[in-house]
Amino acid sequence: MLSFIKSLFSGDQQVSTNPDPMKKFLIAGLGNIGPKYHDTRHNIGFSILDHLASENDLTWETRKLGDLTVYKKKGRSFILLKPSTFMNLSGKAIKYWMTKEKIPAENLLVVTDDLNLPFGTLRIKKKGSDGGHNGLKDIQQQLQTTQYNRFRFGISSDFGQGQQVNYVLGKWSDEEREQLPERLHKSVQAIESFGLAGITETMNQFNGK
Repeated sequence: MLSFIKSLFSGDQQVSTNPDPMKKFLIAGLGNIGPKYHDTRHNIGFSILDHLASENDLTWETRKLGDLTVYKKKGRSFILLKPSTFMNLSGKAIKYWMTKEKIPAENLLVVTDDLNLPFGTLRIKKKGSDGGHNGLKDIQQQLQTTQYNRFRFGISSDFGQGQQVNYVLGKWSDEEREQLPERLHKSVQAIESFGLAGITETMNQFNGK
């Protein structure tokens, strides 16, 4: 697998040689790099992509502005991206790889956390505001549009006054951690559905689940 991934990223070659852009998708999971942020609520975008990679024995490669790997299923190529720019500059990495791989905006899916949803709730949308999320704010500025698909994973808002930052950057509770594997698997299914069935069908099937 490692040699296969290296061959995909060698030189100036495209990650995928598939000439049909409609069969190639960029799935960007948002998070912060470094051990102190690992397995925190704010890094759920990274965790979901790590789970997808683990389920399918994929190997990550450190590339420009992020770690990447490629997941192929039923003729589709899912380019998985974990930006190394830190959350607040996520748009820089996403724009670079969209341009390099000629990914149209409708084939981009951004995976991130959402304080306004109960823990583990999934919500997929075709567009929307940044909702005060700095990662989404930077993506909007870089792409100059709010018309891109986003996949929000609920982390709830169970924190006291003035504790938002500590809560978002904190680790999962024991109860959340127990439920997380099933929620991660459901999230992987939603990502696959996005590429195989389309955004509308995915919203109908997974929103609120």
